[in-house]
Amino acid sequence: MLWMLAGERIRGQEQNMDTLKIGRYIQQLRKAAGMTQKELAEKLNVSFQAVSKWENGDALPDTGLLLSLCDALGTTADKLLNGGTLAVGERRLMRLEDVMEGFRCMERIGEFFGEDSTFFTGMVEGINGKMNIDLLTYLRDPRTREVMYAEVLIQGILSGRTVDMDEIEMSFKNKKMAETIRQYLSKAGCGTGKK
Repeated sequence: MLWMLAGERIRGQEQNMDTLKIGRYIQQLRKAAGMTQKELAEKLNVSFQAVSKWENGDALPDTGLLLSLCDALGTTADKLLNGGTLAVGERRLMRLEDVMEGFRCMERIGEFFGEDSTFFTGMVEGINGKMNIDLLTYLRDPRTREVMYAEVLIQGILSGRTVDMDEIEMSFKNKKMAETIRQYLSKAGCGTGKK
């Protein structure tokens, strides 16, 4: 019973974005720009069915498309993901060191529980399926590991958090990746993230 309750609480947190509200906002902005679903899809190099799914609340745009979608619709990522309303309140700082520690903890689950344990394989399979990656291979390569750090930071920014760009620029070897994080931060209405 406790596992079921914990699962419900986790699922509820994942559903904190109102996909219908976001979809209606995408549709409103698209129509205000005088575009058809097909025209918006062509700008983003996706199918018109993908745009339809977004507008119906059946799916959310991929994070890799979000900045281009916001540019095409003339809005910010923060406003888009809040369905047209600006998030009120102070953004919580997401530290790169905490993200890195999170990945180290994932690796330690395999060490502590065994890489063949249901907990570890379930975690890995879940991440692989959701992210369409091979987590263990990505963790072994410093370049792809840095890409995963960036993905987590970008998802945090899109969920209303902020990052310290000084920390990112000092730590990231891939400067283009750091610039991408800066672009998301700026598009989310957080400026440059400098303190």
